Amino acid sequence: MPGYQVKHQTVTIGGLHYAIRSLLDKQQYADPQGAAEHAGMGASGWPLFGQVWPSARVLALLMHSHAIAGKRILEIGAGLALASLVIHRREGDVTVTDWHPLTGAFLQENLQANGLGPLPCEAGNWALDDADGASGLGRFDLIIGSDVLYERQQPAQLARFIDQHATPDVQVVIVDPDRSNRSAFCHEMTALGYGWTTAPADSPLENGEAYKGRLLRFKR
Repeated sequence: MPGYQVKHQTVTIGGLHYAIRSLLDKQQYADPQGAAEHAGMGASGWPLFGQVWPSARVLALLMHSHAIAGKRILEIGAGLALASLVIHRREGDVTVTDWHPLTGAFLQENLQANGLGPLPCEAGNWALDDADGASGLGRFDLIIGSDVLYERQQPAQLARFIDQHATPDVQVVIVDPDRSNRSAFCHEMTALGYGWTTAPADSPLENGEAYKGRLLRFKR
């Protein structure tokens, strides 16, 4: 046994079904090798990557029809990487990043469950300076994320991480469930030379749940 419990569910995005292996609930925790602790992740934050969050569903639905042809795409703070699965199913060029040590293992199982080939998956610790491209991620034309502004220090860290991995013509799409750190993030992006727009993302999800949040778009 891995020390945590999982469940299997079907998530519908754009009328298509995705088989998703996720953590059973937000009470799961297992870090026998101390990998999460070493990364600065406590027990309360450990299970957050393994849930299908409403904002992730919204982002995935956006990616179901977003223009992706010819673009190199990066999903940040991906968790279970639902949006990346959608992009990959559309034969898009997408890379998954998250700082959780189990993201890659869950991604691999969900790719197999949906009959999809492998995807690149890299650690994405926004607190680290990668100005010289040390992570090997490179630059991306489209950078996406959902519910990535839940800690006070994250706006500055995330803005820098995005800028370090952005092409000159980058598009950035963030789905945010009205977190209080949203305005600070927009301020940080403005300081780095990005213009931005925000619009309500208030709509029912395909599972019938209501969603209220904001859709943020950034360009240089």
